Parts: sequence; C-alpha cells; structure tokens
Amino acid sequence: MALHNTSSGAGRCNCFSDVNFQQQDTWRIFRIMAEFVDAFEAMAERGPMITVFGSARIGADATAYQEAEKLGSLLVKNGYGVITGGGGGIMEAANKGAFEAKGVSIGLNIELPKEQQPNQYQTDSLFFRYFFIRKVCFLKYSMGAVIFPGGFGTLDEFFESVTLVQTNKVNPVPIVVVGRDFWHDGISWIEKSLLREKMIDQEDLKFFEVVDTAEEAMQYLLDCHRFGIQNTVKL
Repeated sequence: MALHNTSSGAGRCNCFSDVNFQQQDTWRIFRIMAEFVDAFEAMAERGPMITVFGSARIGADATAYQEAEKLGSLLVKNGYGVITGGGGGIMEAANKGAFEAKGVSIGLNIELPKEQQPNQYQTDSLFFRYFFIRKVCFLKYSMGAVIFPGGFGTLDEFFESVTLVQTNKVNPVPIVVVGRDFWHDGISWIEKSLLREKMIDQEDLKFFEVVDTAEEAMQYLLDCHRFGIQNTVKL
C-alpha cells in the first residue's frame, strides 16, 4: 500500500506517496539471504577462529594496540585464526599480528560514516551491508571472543556475546575482556548495580574473564578449550 500525505498544509513533504514499502521489503529479503549465503560459504571452512573486538580509534602507540597485535600473533602460533571487524585500531592490530604470523586473518568490513576503512592485514575480506548479518558471523564461526577497550560498538559486541552465551543461543565459548583499568568502572557497575538489583545472577559473572595482557588472554582461551569453561573460571 502506498502512503499518502493527506495534509493540506503548504510546503509539506509528499515524498512517501509513491513508495511501495511492501514490495521493497520483499526484495530486501532476497538481498539479506544472498549476504548470509556469501558470508557462510566464505567462512565455513576456515578452521578454529577467535573473534577480537575493540575500538577503531586506538593508535598504534597505545598499549591496547600493542597487546592486540601480540594476541593476533599468539593466536596463530597456537593454531587459531583471527576474526575482526576489519577496520583500524584494535581490529587492525589483531589482523596485523595474525597476518604477519602467516595465519588466517579475516576482516568483516562494513561501510560506516566515520572510521571504518578496511585495514591492509586481511587474508580474507568480507563486506557487509547489514550490521545484523555481520554480527551473526562474528560468533557463528568463532571459538571465543576477546574484547579490548572500545566505545559503543565494542560495548554492544561485549554484551551481545555474553547474552548469547547466557541464553544458550551459541555454544559456551570463552569471553575475555582485556584491560583491567579501562574496564574497572564498567565491571564494577555490573557487579554493584545489575547483580545487586538482581538483574543478573551471580553465575552470570562467570561468562567472562578480565585480564591485562595478551598472554593472559591466550592462556585463558587455551585452558577453556583444553579443560572446559566451567573448570577454568574463577569463582
């Protein structure tokens, strides 16, 4: 059904009058399906992968950048590939570490108004129109998630990862948060507000581990995959 502006006011926009939204949405479904199919086919046989999240705005001189680059290298040396959002900052660092270690370094790129420019350290580059398809691919083919400092997008990725594990919508993969100083206030809020107000359970705090270094993150991932998550979390 076409939408019509029935107001008689002068100068009012009549831009929706000829748009058939039902037809547009129907065809959009096929575009969504095609993007899912392309992404699934590209990633299905890439071997064990770890997803690394973090800000695109962190420079190469920052400690977090250096730790992410180190982690990318460590992941490859321990038999994993790396998945990032494909941009700069932490994503570039993790891709760089994996790329220079001669491993699989996947970037799930998306066009954004500001900082998203594909970094040069990708062995496999996928490009997405839809955020939600990209977000599915971050965890569908991943054996764990490592979250470095970041902004709204990184917070979204952290909470979505924890939520999916909490609700059993993905396998119980290890989630590692890197940078105790950066995350201190946020973790404190989770413990003092969410837990105190019974918005979450004490057990939910076991879904992620907070560390400071790439070596600690790597060891936690290895322990979880070797012994199982429930045996490695700190009570």
